[in-house]
Amino acid sequence: MEKRLKQLLSYYETRTSQALSSEDADAARKSLLVQIQFFQHERLIHLIVTVLFALLTVMTLLANLFLTQPLLLALTVLFLVLLIPYIRHYYLLENGVQKLYEYYDWLEASAKETS
Repeated sequence: MEKRLKQLLSYYETRTSQALSSEDADAARKSLLVQIQFFQHERLIHLIVTVLFALLTVMTLLANLFLTQPLLLALTVLFLVLLIPYIRHYYLLENGVQKLYEYYDWLEASAKETS
């Protein structure tokens, strides 16, 4: 997903740096809107998963304060190891989608200017 998002960001960065006709800007805007919807769905799913792992991590950390079980400590470490990539991935999704919003706004303004 990260690779796809980076390719899309690169494509729209070059696309928005060019002068576009009203029709080209409108077509690019409609295409970008579909991609934004896909990434918004992905972002929502990853937010749910990330919050779930964060809650499980906090719960196991609190349980470790009261219980001294080696397996519980291993579970806490496992949750922490999994939580870090989830946070990174969500961070990339969030920032990428925000950048796609900027490209969408630019394309919308470009379509209105040339019409």
